[in-house]
Amino acid sequence: MKISNRADKYNFEKASNRLNGIIKKTGIIYSPVFSKESNNEVYLKPENLQVTGAFKVRGAYNKISKLSEKEKQKGLIASSAGNHAQGVALAAKELGVKATIVMPRSTPLIKVEATKALGADVILYGDCYDEAYNEALQLKEVNDYVFIHPFNDRDIIEGQGTIGNEILKELPDTECIIVPIGGGGLISGIAMAAKKIKPGIKIIGVEPEGAMAMKLSVDKGELVCLDGVCTIADGVAVKNPGDLTFSIIQEYVDEIVTVSDFDIMEACLVLLEKHKLIGENAGVLSLAALKKIKEKGKKTVCLISGGNIDVLTISAMINRGLVTRGRILRFTVDLPDQPGELLKVAKILAELQANVIKLDHNQFKTIDRLMEVQLDVTVETNGHEHISHILDELNKRGYVIKEL
Repeated sequence: MKISNRADKYNFEKASNRLNGIIKKTGIIYSPVFSKESNNEVYLKPENLQVTGAFKVRGAYNKISKLSEKEKQKGLIASSAGNHAQGVALAAKELGVKATIVMPRSTPLIKVEATKALGADVILYGDCYDEAYNEALQLKEVNDYVFIHPFNDRDIIEGQGTIGNEILKELPDTECIIVPIGGGGLISGIAMAAKKIKPGIKIIGVEPEGAMAMKLSVDKGELVCLDGVCTIADGVAVKNPGDLTFSIIQEYVDEIVTVSDFDIMEACLVLLEKHKLIGENAGVLSLAALKKIKEKGKKTVCLISGGNIDVLTISAMINRGLVTRGRILRFTVDLPDQPGELLKVAKILAELQANVIKLDHNQFKTIDRLMEVQLDVTVETNGHEHISHILDELNKRGYVIKEL
């Protein structure tokens, strides 16, 4: 890949100095579990531990601190699915500037409340980021606010790029960095900063399958606007990537891979269980991508971009992740309506070391409720091989199983 001198127009060192005392320097963590599963030497860059729970404060503070006093007096407006909102709100608070944030109505409550707690005015509008963005632009014109773009802005990109500097200062022999992509500001900054220091480093971007606007744009060679987005990773649910970030990604990013919602849920669970770290859905895209990349045996840093996720969502993610990892099996089986049938199934499960979590014995769910009852079973298992063994054994014993 031939790289121009575009990155020389960005001063990532000065941006790092501006952020001193504002952000946490999130240290890199080695991951034995993700290393083993991907056959790479994997490290985590945990921006979920950042002061606002995400990397966005870096770009927001860098941008707002460079505004003139006249611009600051006008007040700021931004649009965000959550993390940029908190970054702008904190930066505005630190610099004494009034901020208004337009957020989609679907934004998790934890992000809305956190933004308000930092002193910003919050307006909920639209069903996705792009609708909130258009409303923010209208309010900018009406009120003469200064608009703080979440990704398609040089100063925002410069601030996010400080992560690339930090990674290579702490781990100079890094060979690959994997970064989530929403609008593209994060990976644009990291890619330029990292390749400015180490031109041969590989930068891989990750998008969810239901919001892959940047990958489609790069593959087609021109900006692609999606008709809609459908992903659990709300923080990267962007229909329109930026033109500035698109051009940088074309030049500096080596590859973009996509991951499914199931991949994301599994990554969330493993991160929580093995590292005791909470990552939001968009935040763990880099970990979900480890099974998709071609690289093996490489010293790889995965950026966990954020950890702002509400408790109810965490609960749902854990349950789905357990199913995806083969840690929970749920099935139904129709049994003759006579004494002892439930006990027979329970004994088989006990023999197979399947720990029963829940049993629902209901005669009203079957077509012929006078002759049969339906048993709904949830058991704890030790992986997909264990599940196959359980199902095979039940089938051998004459039970017709429907896996849920």
